Amino acid sequence: MSAPTNAGIIGVGLSVPDRVLSNADLEKLVDTSDEWIMSRTGIRERRMCGPDETSATLGAAAARRALDDAGLAPDDLDLIICSTATGDYIWPATACVIQAAIGAGRCPAFDLSAACSGFVYGLATAAAFVNSGQMRSILVVGVDTLTKQINWQDRGTCILFGDGAAATVIGPCAPNEGILATSMGADGTGLEQIILPAGGTKMPVTPEVIEKKLNCIQMRGAEVFKFAVKIMADACVDALSKANLTSQDVDLFIPHQANIRIINAAAERMGLAPERVFKNVDRYGNTSAASIGIAMREALDQGLLRRGSVVVTVGFGAGLTWAANVIRWSRDEGGDRAA
Repeated sequence: MSAPTNAGIIGVGLSVPDRVLSNADLEKLVDTSDEWIMSRTGIRERRMCGPDETSATLGAAAARRALDDAGLAPDDLDLIICSTATGDYIWPATACVIQAAIGAGRCPAFDLSAACSGFVYGLATAAAFVNSGQMRSILVVGVDTLTKQINWQDRGTCILFGDGAAATVIGPCAPNEGILATSMGADGTGLEQIILPAGGTKMPVTPEVIEKKLNCIQMRGAEVFKFAVKIMADACVDALSKANLTSQDVDLFIPHQANIRIINAAAERMGLAPERVFKNVDRYGNTSAASIGIAMREALDQGLLRRGSVVVTVGFGAGLTWAANVIRWSRDEGGDRAA
């Protein structure tokens, strides 16, 4: 076992389907309109998998790009964590499918299920392995293909979700950089607020289940909204406190991209100016465990993340789950980092 160290993000990649599903397209499927969707969610379009695209194919593509960004080969990996609620199979783990697809040898691999909070949970888990010195290079994939679980007659949910994947490579970084603190929580008493009722051992899929659309996402929108606004801000403040920082120290806030009104309300509760809040929900919709990683890659591409930047990520989702990370960015613009 190596000596304990700090864990930072050393590579980031994303992958989304080519197919774009616009609000105009949805107007042909369900009783809705672009104005109705935009005013309630801020979403203009989202990506949707084609027949041959799955969580594993998107995840593997994002993984390859993250490895390239980190300057590593698949054989360099010590562990693969896949955060997903829409695995290719109930079992085995989608992480194992991705491992085989990218040629990562016999690298350990497992799935982590925390819905839309999964990416932040995954970063925290990977950081713990690196911080302890047990591992050096860990791939964290956040991917969901929720359009495959949509009831296209339910305008309250079908307008929200899109498909996508993001991946990060976690590895050693300089002292006082990297993932500085995490706040995580769950409240199982709220599990029915966002749920896929059928498909597990409690309710196997039958013709009757399919007829009743119980194999599709169900959500209580008003309850989720109230929960999300409060818990996002609370989790961020808690994580910042653990890092001995405050909202004034935050250079960029990268929240789960679920709904523009939730993002704006959480940022307002934290006292963050709009220019410090990253938003791309208008172009991707809610991509669940992929959303924060996709936003992180785009923030990098836009030059918004520089070495020393204080970044706060936060997610919330089914479970109910929530999690926030405070990160001091540990890469130079070209990707170099001290270890």
